[in-house]
This record gives sequence, structure tokens and C-alpha cells, in this order.
Amino acid sequence: MTDRPAPGSISADQAPTEIVAATRRLAAALEALEGAVERRAEADRDEDELASRIQALGADRSRLADELDGSLVKTRKLERANREIAQRLDAAIGTIRAVLESESVDEEEPS
Repeated sequence: MTDRPAPGSISADQAPTEIVAATRRLAAALEALEGAVERRAEADRDEDELASRIQALGADRSRLADELDGSLVKTRKLERANREIAQRLDAAIGTIRAVLESESVDEEEPS
């Protein structure tokens, strides 16, 4: 038998150093994992906030679309009323002109 350690094994002198190094690597890996978990949690919160904003924008869009539809209906009614009023005014103006013309014709005729 030889006094050499088998490949991959460590001697008794190296054991504490190797354990300390492995412990440090494990601690670093755990810190990295905690950081990744915190970043993921932050990303999830950001995603939830974004989803809430999108939902609020959708509700605003629906409300604005309803208001626009209502405004269009009112506009059409006003345009219709405007046309009716314009027609009535044209008829009234025509009647007034006819009356004025008939009076001017009556004044021109000798009595």
C-alpha cells in the first residue's frame, strides 16, 4: 500500500481548508439564490401592477367609448333638429316674401 491519497480524495491537512472553501461556495450560492428569488418576486409585483394598469386602461377605454357613442347620438339628434329648423325658417321666409310681394303688388295697382 502507498501513503498517497487516492485521486480526488483530500488529506487530513487539506480537509479543513476544503470544507471552508466548500462552505463559502455554498454560502455564495445561497446568496445568489436569495437574490434571484427577490428579483423574481419584484418582477411578479411589477407584472401584477402592469396588469392592474392595463385593466384600468381597458375600463377607461370602455367608458370613453360609451361616452363617445352617447355624444354621437346627441350630435345626430342636434343635426336633425338643425335641418328641421332650417326647413321651417326657409318656409317662413318664403311665406314672408310672398306676403311682402303681394302687398307691394297691391300698392302698385291703381285703385
